[in-house]
Amino acid sequence: MPRAGETVDWASVEIAVPRPSCRLPGVSMAGFAYRDTAPIDVAMVAHPAVTLLLDLGGDALVHDSGGRRERGNVVIGLHPGDLRVSGAGPGRCLQIRLDPVAATAVLGGSPELSGTMVTLDALWGRDASRVGDRLHAAGSWDKTFTIAYGMIARRLAASRPVDPEVARTWRRMRATRGRVRVEHLAGEVGWSRQRLWSRFGAQVGLTPKRAARLIRFDHAAHLLAAGHAPAEVATETGCADQSHLNREVREFSGLTSAAVATAPWLAIDDIAWPAG
Repeated sequence: MPRAGETVDWASVEIAVPRPSCRLPGVSMAGFAYRDTAPIDVAMVAHPAVTLLLDLGGDALVHDSGGRRERGNVVIGLHPGDLRVSGAGPGRCLQIRLDPVAATAVLGGSPELSGTMVTLDALWGRDASRVGDRLHAAGSWDKTFTIAYGMIARRLAASRPVDPEVARTWRRMRATRGRVRVEHLAGEVGWSRQRLWSRFGAQVGLTPKRAARLIRFDHAAHLLAAGHAPAEVATETGCADQSHLNREVREFSGLTSAAVATAPWLAIDDIAWPAG
């Protein structure tokens, strides 16, 4: 996660987003072009989505806290841990966020990925190389987005969807920002608490309780980044007090609330992810 003093010159980064008419439910993406030749080193912050980082040219590098490094196209699970995007500019990359319902279909299985990263080649085989070649050859961001959305749409259409009850539970969690009890969700979908716990965990990769906490953390992180006081954020996100908030932030990010408030990864969210 972000270290003390970590900064990114966002003025040297072109950020492109697709037109609203091109989007798919549960799927969002943004393109980044790094014009500067200075080294890039940005730590990720946990987000309630599976992330695909697709290298479109340059020297991008992703590595985790264990020292493992992967170049090219990688898939990062719901719990990234200590993962950084680093390399040397100039370069271009496409970041795709898939909510767990979409990720299960697009990636072919539970999206939690053991809290780390895998290469796209490991999940898609030769299809990953073919998609990568097409994206590299795209001459504009509009064409890049069209290719990426087409690829995801085909996989969504060809896959077996998650249970409707699981999908509805996830949507309700997101709509309430994680502030709804599992018992209430089970009642809404007509399942027992045990069945919802089992099916949700199998298909999303996290228990409902853990997923709700991740969603609440994400809301808290963005409130902190927007300049809200920790005590106010604690109340807004359902924490018992500021100490409780600090513990949640530390568990999901390894940081203090003050450090999350200045995390470079969150600094451009309103631009790159305008739909939230």
